[in-house]
Amino acid sequence: MIASDLRSGVEQLGDMIAEASSIVPFTGAGISTESGIPDFRSPGGLWSRNRPIPFDEFVSSGEARDEAWRRRFAMEPTFAAARPGRGHRALAALYKAGKIPAIVTQNIDNLHQASGFAMDHVVELHGNTTYARCIGCEKTYDLKWAKARFDETRRAPICIECAEPVKTATISFGQAMPEDAMRRATELARHCDLFLAIGSSLVVWPAAGFPLLAKNAGAKLVIVNNEPTEQDDLADLVIRHDIGETLGPFVGN
Repeated sequence: MIASDLRSGVEQLGDMIAEASSIVPFTGAGISTESGIPDFRSPGGLWSRNRPIPFDEFVSSGEARDEAWRRRFAMEPTFAAARPGRGHRALAALYKAGKIPAIVTQNIDNLHQASGFAMDHVVELHGNTTYARCIGCEKTYDLKWAKARFDETRRAPICIECAEPVKTATISFGQAMPEDAMRRATELARHCDLFLAIGSSLVVWPAAGFPLLAKNAGAKLVIVNNEPTEQDDLADLVIRHDIGETLGPFVGN
């Protein structure tokens, strides 16, 4: 059912939250645009200006690795300045109240952790751009180290342990999805009684399968997104309004 207006949508969502004992939010880029993090897929988004660099190209091409890191450092002021928005803070309030056991996210910006979620309770399907990892031995590095190496050599950093390329700890096109995160997301979706899909276009698979999994397991499904999604017809409630305005009333809960 599509909410007729914002007020009725918020009221219905509030009733569903009050009745639920285990809520699993599933968040996409839309929840972070209020924080100044640009969308990737929408017109004018990052991918309309820069072609994504697939994982196999990153591995095989030094030029691609250099370009990937150049883009990341160009975005650093944006990521560094971002603070959790009303959507992040509302979900954190429900988490602190014991309604949310963990959150599943497609986002890479670390804003759920900054809003108050424990690191172990944020299931990141597409990784995290606020630190780096060797693609060989998986040693982790902070971005200051990577930036110092890049500034010194003008080349992408390599691991000091095994000399393999170092990459932001994100999942690129063609890279295997993280097995542990997928397993945890599957379990959360199967055992919740309310699944909130927030700010996701629900077109990227296999992540887009989690709302369906939750619905088929008996959970109520709510979709909060400015644009229609292919799963709207399956949802118990669809709210096509600004995420910050929709979730803002729950910040103090």
